[in-house]
Amino acid sequence: MTDKIPTPKRQVAMVLDLNKCLGCHTCSVACKKLWNTDDGTDYSYWNNVETAPGKGFPAGWQEMGGGFDEDGQLKPGRIPDLETEYGRAWSFNHKNVLATDQTSKKKEWLRPKGDPKWGHNWDEDHGAGQYPQENHYFYLPRLCNHCERPGCLAACPRKAIYKREEDGIVLVDQDRCRGYRFCVEACPYKKVYFDYDRQVSSKCIFCMPRIEEGTAPACARQCPGRLRFVGYRDDKDGPIHKLVDQYKVAIPLHPDYGTSPNVFYVPPMSPPKLDNKVRPTGKMRIPMSYLESLFGDAVHGAMEALLAERAKRKQGQPSELMKLLIAYDWNKSFKLDEKNREAS
Repeated sequence: MTDKIPTPKRQVAMVLDLNKCLGCHTCSVACKKLWNTDDGTDYSYWNNVETAPGKGFPAGWQEMGGGFDEDGQLKPGRIPDLETEYGRAWSFNHKNVLATDQTSKKKEWLRPKGDPKWGHNWDEDHGAGQYPQENHYFYLPRLCNHCERPGCLAACPRKAIYKREEDGIVLVDQDRCRGYRFCVEACPYKKVYFDYDRQVSSKCIFCMPRIEEGTAPACARQCPGRLRFVGYRDDKDGPIHKLVDQYKVAIPLHPDYGTSPNVFYVPPMSPPKLDNKVRPTGKMRIPMSYLESLFGDAVHGAMEALLAERAKRKQGQPSELMKLLIAYDWNKSFKLDEKNREAS
């Protein structure tokens, strides 16, 4: 089945440095306002930022199946529940709050109406570990990975999902889509959504119209933390090649899903754990076993490279990798054509 997926001439990709994410959700707001304001997509977040460790969005997506097995066959998956795992868009008691008499003894506080069960940042900042010795969490932005072997594409009987020849972006032809939702089941990252108003699937399009103009996607361009890098995999002078292939510090999320993602992550470093006398132990606060569960064995090499280059800078030695990750010149983080057009 995967042999039928064409190889694009070029592949656009993104790297996210998890050491710099602020958890501000500016990327999610930028994406939502640009692409998902229709009634049928009110619960959809093509880009979301979740707290790890945590259940994420939709809740428990890592256990919902999809992707490919070692033989290249699609694995069974399921559709998340709209109420308890996605969570419907909330409405709030704004009118009651604004109408409250300031002299009244009873204050009306802002709260959601009804009884919401989940949302895209429901367990934000919860994390794991005992406070204060080893408590930890980090932010994990997620979007469609525009995979080399998209499970959504392989599962669609209508051939409504395709991978663009010119840049490898995975799109949904909504004129062909009949709303079977096999694509939602097959995506192991659960980044294909169902527009219940129009009865078609929808997903991140990597801001394809912006890419065609040499402009970075909205989530990357609006990020105040400068954690996102965008470019083509084959551009050896661009940030993607250097981070993914040269220094090997940017690695895919859940490579075990078998889809070969084109969104990569620089894993998070962390302060040391503390002993019972609140003294640093020298051991990472975020367990390597947890990072390995997310990023596979490659996380060990990535972390070693990051720590080695950081140590060089502490000693006053130059480091191209650290300079690149700091992103002194933001425009150089977005290299989308041969002229390296500015992202403004």
